[in-house]
Amino acid sequence: MKLTKLATIGTLAVSIAGLSACNNMMPAEKTPMPAKQSPTQAQKAPAQSGTTTKMNVVQVAQSNTEFSTLVEAVQAAGIAGPLSNPDANFTILAPTNAAFAQALQETGMTKEQLFANKPALTKILGYHVINGPAPVYAKDVQPGNVMMLSKDTLMITPEGKLMDESGRTANILQTDIAATNGVVHVIDKVLLPQ
Repeated sequence: MKLTKLATIGTLAVSIAGLSACNNMMPAEKTPMPAKQSPTQAQKAPAQSGTTTKMNVVQVAQSNTEFSTLVEAVQAAGIAGPLSNPDANFTILAPTNAAFAQALQETGMTKEQLFANKPALTKILGYHVINGPAPVYAKDVQPGNVMMLSKDTLMITPEGKLMDESGRTANILQTDIAATNGVVHVIDKVLLPQ
């Protein structure tokens, strides 16, 4: 995906206000994240501590160095405040630092270029969030399509993988990191909407 395609995506980006106002958004079908992990994936995934249940989803990301690029992206997009909403029920698909490095290589962009394009960055980050009446945990996973906060569709495959609108698949490395305003699931790719 080239910079021009990301700029096009940016014109469709959700507004920051939308991140805090979409409390009625739910997946098209029950679609929490599957709990499949290989030993190598589990070793690479950030571990959950008992203290995460006292943190919101942003604080969970901030508490683990494997999410430092995600935290930078959230700050660059200016959405840390809306994602800290104590009344929300977020389900976050959190890409690791390695996932961001891979996405930047795929797109041919630098981190600075992506982070400077706030509309595109907000759209991409919104494609990693479900906000509904309740967080979506692994025990409830069903294959099917999920409407993400960005208003783009993500597919849960029968094998428990995530397929983005660009046809790329992501693996879930860890599930059910509970937070005060939702749950975080760790993934190995940055999801890219069309």
